[in-house]
Amino acid sequence: MQDEVATGLDFRADLPHIKSMLFQSDPVKNRPKVLIVLHQEHSSPGRVGLELVKRGFALDIRKPRFGDLLPDTMENHAGAVIFGGPMSANDPDAFIQKEIDWIGVPLAEEKPFLGICLGAQMMVKHMGGTVTGHHESLVEIGYYPLQPTEAGKSLMDWPKKVYQWHREGFDLPRGADLLASGPTYPNQAIRVGSCAYGIQFHPELTHQMMVRWTTKGAPRMELPGAQQRRDHFAGRFVYDPAVRKWLDRFLDLWIGTAAAPVCHGMLKAAE
Repeated sequence: MQDEVATGLDFRADLPHIKSMLFQSDPVKNRPKVLIVLHQEHSSPGRVGLELVKRGFALDIRKPRFGDLLPDTMENHAGAVIFGGPMSANDPDAFIQKEIDWIGVPLAEEKPFLGICLGAQMMVKHMGGTVTGHHESLVEIGYYPLQPTEAGKSLMDWPKKVYQWHREGFDLPRGADLLASGPTYPNQAIRVGSCAYGIQFHPELTHQMMVRWTTKGAPRMELPGAQQRRDHFAGRFVYDPAVRKWLDRFLDLWIGTAAAPVCHGMLKAAE
């Protein structure tokens, strides 16, 4: 099982200064939308959602696990993000396979796609790769080192440590570029084409989300390789400023703003 715990978190509670209407409906007609795929009844897109709203996008939140449909085309969306969840990309549930298959839509249309943790593993499965646990059953729950590759360094600066919550990882499928690695799970960030990314770590995590994950998921911290709760909060104090900076730069490269979106077709032609 993929070990991101259920947070029971209401996005509005986590981000009280943003009106809830921004997440459920678009009061400004024709505002570009980003498709948000979540896997819990009360899951939150956290900081990633907040930053996208700040950039002028509306969030089209869908939960296929609970019957929501995914679009046949990305024509009406500026990009898509699939977040994590407590399930595994290897699970037999119908919605898991539907999401894995659906990832072919943004890949084929070359629209910005981001997979976070489970979402990244789903993209790897779509591309024919594998998702497995560590050979010594080690998990990453807490803050762990991140080492960018030369390809990653050419894109941006990366934080020294990032927040993780998983006990499965993915291999590097054919056609993917490795952007960052780690000592326990070697594939931490990948890019497919010019605008599809998969990351194993959680830049979306807010302080309230950490409180809930480490409370509801306390038994996970007894697994081999996991860090204790106090270390999660100590690590956040030290490492989160760099993660915030990384996320801002990543969004600049990945999607831009509603007023000035990144044109990946032009970037590809210029390479």
